[in-house]
Amino acid sequence: MSQDSRKHAGLGEAPDPVGFLPRLSIPYHGSQDRLAIAEMAEAFGVTHRTLHFYEEKGLLRAARLGPMRVYGEAHIRRMAVINACREIDMPIAAIQELMAALNEAESQAEADRLFLAALQSRRRELAAQQSILRRQMQRIAELLESGSADDDDDPIAAAGNVHLSPIEAECLGFMAEGYPAARIARLMDMELTAALTLESGIIRKFDAHNRFQAVAKAGLAGMIASE
Repeated sequence: MSQDSRKHAGLGEAPDPVGFLPRLSIPYHGSQDRLAIAEMAEAFGVTHRTLHFYEEKGLLRAARLGPMRVYGEAHIRRMAVINACREIDMPIAAIQELMAALNEAESQAEADRLFLAALQSRRRELAAQQSILRRQMQRIAELLESGSADDDDDPIAAAGNVHLSPIEAECLGFMAEGYPAARIARLMDMELTAALTLESGIIRKFDAHNRFQAVAKAGLAGMIASE
């Protein structure tokens, strides 16, 4: 058994199948040191709960130093791939499939090809979602424009009188980009419940029934840039 293997065994680690992984930048380098869970979470800008969740889903398995979870360079490289996938809201099931395929990759070229194919698939999904959102926003705009021309009842004029705080304006911008609440929460460094509450407040301010109508009203009032 090699010295490195004995070191892993001493840590009580069931080694992750590393194989070949896409060449992604990682926030930490060093094969000798191990990161505690707090350091791992800080390095990738996630919470302890997120790392526990990835373990539950079989995406990442920490080594054990007594009761502590610790992470080596192999874990960091895997986490870089997982984190990149989550940044584009790739479903967990799709990430599980990708990581399982990468575990079986027999060359760097194959690993790169698998990752590229996963990215292209996700891009197609997002493009389809964007197309649907655009159609929905266009329909909302048509419905709004067909309403009463009376200024007192004009939803566009009413939207122009809406005052948003800086954090609400930032959230509205992300809503206009079509990001789901979970993604907005990560971008704004807040809990999901806080992002949902913020979004609900914005919808209420625009006297809208949902996020799409709120974004449409804001766009028609010139409060967000249109494409």
